[in-house]
Amino acid sequence: MDLSGATGWWIVAGVLVAAELASGTFYLLMLALGAAAAAVAAHLSAPFTSQLLVAALVGGGAVAAWHVKRSRQPAAAPASENRDVNLDIGETVQVDQWHADGTAQVSYRGANWTVRYVGHGAPKPGAHVVRAVEGSRLLLERSPHSH
Repeated sequence: MDLSGATGWWIVAGVLVAAELASGTFYLLMLALGAAAAAVAAHLSAPFTSQLLVAALVGGGAVAAWHVKRSRQPAAAPASENRDVNLDIGETVQVDQWHADGTAQVSYRGANWTVRYVGHGAPKPGAHVVRAVEGSRLLLERSPHSH
């Protein structure tokens, strides 16, 4: 069985896509795009060196473009502070009494939670906003809407 150059490039593209699915590295998809472009060049009867050049330019260019795009985006908040990861972030909790160490016990979502104050100044009873989750503790700061 004789494989054409285009078939080889399509196999490389498929292997790169499979590797991306296994690893979650989006950059491998960009390289697969380069391999697919080289396969098209092979279908157009381009010489092998031209196919390699097309694969390098398209795949490498896509990787570089993706890297530039990602570097210009703001970094995501850590998972403990990211509302996309933890839907408790930004929710309001009512604190009736604080302990001297800056902790309190509150009822939230039908369970008792230990909370810790991470805002400015001394903690005061009232409405607070969840800013992060640290293990099984909610980290709170004073709600801007409380008086």
